[in-house]
Amino acid sequence: MMSQQSGLPAHLELQRTRVICASDAPSYTETVQYSGAYSSINYDNSLRLGDFRRNFHVEIKSLTEDDLEFDMIGIDAALANAFRRILIAEVPTMAIEKVLIKDNTSVIQDEVFAHRLGLVPIKADPRLFNEKTNEDVATEKNTIVFSLEVKCTRQGDRMINASVKSDQLKWLPGGSLYSMTDDSNKTYTSFSCRQDTIQNDIAPRYKDILLAKLRPGQAIELEAHAVKGIGKTHAKWSPVATAAYRMLPEVVLLEEIEDELAEELVQKCPMKVFDIEDIMGGKRARVAAPRSCTLCRECIRGDDWEKRVQLRRVKDHFIFTVESTGALPPEVLFTEAVKILSAKCQRIYNELS
Repeated sequence: MMSQQSGLPAHLELQRTRVICASDAPSYTETVQYSGAYSSINYDNSLRLGDFRRNFHVEIKSLTEDDLEFDMIGIDAALANAFRRILIAEVPTMAIEKVLIKDNTSVIQDEVFAHRLGLVPIKADPRLFNEKTNEDVATEKNTIVFSLEVKCTRQGDRMINASVKSDQLKWLPGGSLYSMTDDSNKTYTSFSCRQDTIQNDIAPRYKDILLAKLRPGQAIELEAHAVKGIGKTHAKWSPVATAAYRMLPEVVLLEEIEDELAEELVQKCPMKVFDIEDIMGGKRARVAAPRSCTLCRECIRGDDWEKRVQLRRVKDHFIFTVESTGALPPEVLFTEAVKILSAKCQRIYNELS
């Protein structure tokens, strides 16, 4: 149940802090930010830094190698959406940008194959590399070089290298091996040291991504150069497969639901939000897993069910789900997003000062 701590009347506190989800449409979806919104009842709605510091916190719910679920509590929807947009479009990664194709006799056109290579997640820490402009020379600090050399052959009834996969991309820590001209020893990169002195485990994140299909006699030979970029420029640099949030569900039973009605309520919900507990001489419904609610509204459809069950969303409590592409761990992505947002705020503060 909602706790009343602000000093507002209960119905105003409900409107200020919750979204009410009825069967036809949600209510009270707006955020009340105006400091004088409740001046008629002598309530100051101003945002205070001290209150924000006390109320804001982050709770990690689950963390795996590529997935992170956490709660951000005590922030506005605009700030939650800023984190989401930064995660998608502004946290940098490394991705293949330039492809030098020496030979391609497969059925895939050069441009299509180069595009497929660009979408392969690269396991390399972008914090160790600099951004490269078109005018910059490719060095060990801004460019990662991979080579791909594969030819399909037939051995009896078997075809060797019929499928070209991402694990066949070989990292070249010494830089490019291709000469810029036939009569020159100058290559497409200018490395002053080997790249394995910076990071020694650079490779495609997933080894089994299918890049092309070959048949006997067909071959592919190329070099691929990866540089640092952000998803705002191209989706191949986006560090997340998905970054989404939703407001915390709150399911409230407006009256005691017992016996046959309790069993009907449990059957109505496909997400198993409700459960039945035994009481003296009967059964009673209870809310067992409100976090699982997807707002399908099945529990409030039908005669008088809106008088028994109310679906709400907490306006300042957001459930975030981050799925990394593998370039960086999801917990690192979140901390990098915080740093980027902090830098944005600092730039605005400096401009205003």
